[in-house]
Amino acid sequence: MYPYQYDPRFQNLFPPGGGQGFPPPPPGGGGQGFPPPPPGGGGQGFPPQGGAQPPSSPPPAFTPTPKLGSGGPSLYAVDPGAISGCLYRYTYIWPRNGRPYWFYPTFVGRRSVAGYRWTGSFWVYAGVDVNQIREFQCV
Repeated sequence: MYPYQYDPRFQNLFPPGGGQGFPPPPPGGGGQGFPPPPPGGGGQGFPPQGGAQPPSSPPPAFTPTPKLGSGGPSLYAVDPGAISGCLYRYTYIWPRNGRPYWFYPTFVGRRSVAGYRWTGSFWVYAGVDVNQIREFQCV
């Protein structure tokens, strides 16, 4: 059996008919520690409504070579203006921590970039703080 039980105090949190399974965001967007959604809707991990779609094909089959060469840490953050040149282009991301990945950016904000991340099998909508990007290269 499931360890969770129905609690009638929370019955009005979800819209009738199921919806997306989340309560509506508070006025002004954001809430719950999330930044406001990008133009066109979205928020809380969902792609913008009626906005940019993921690429219809997988990313290129090759892996780009980082230009920094050493792979060591960088003292500077990635400039959002620089990565905005990669909008709607296959972009390879080398994060400060973690494994590099293919990304397809569709929105660039002052401190973050959002778009679609390749899982190895399909595209998922994701966002990343530009301070967490060590290097990127768009093709």
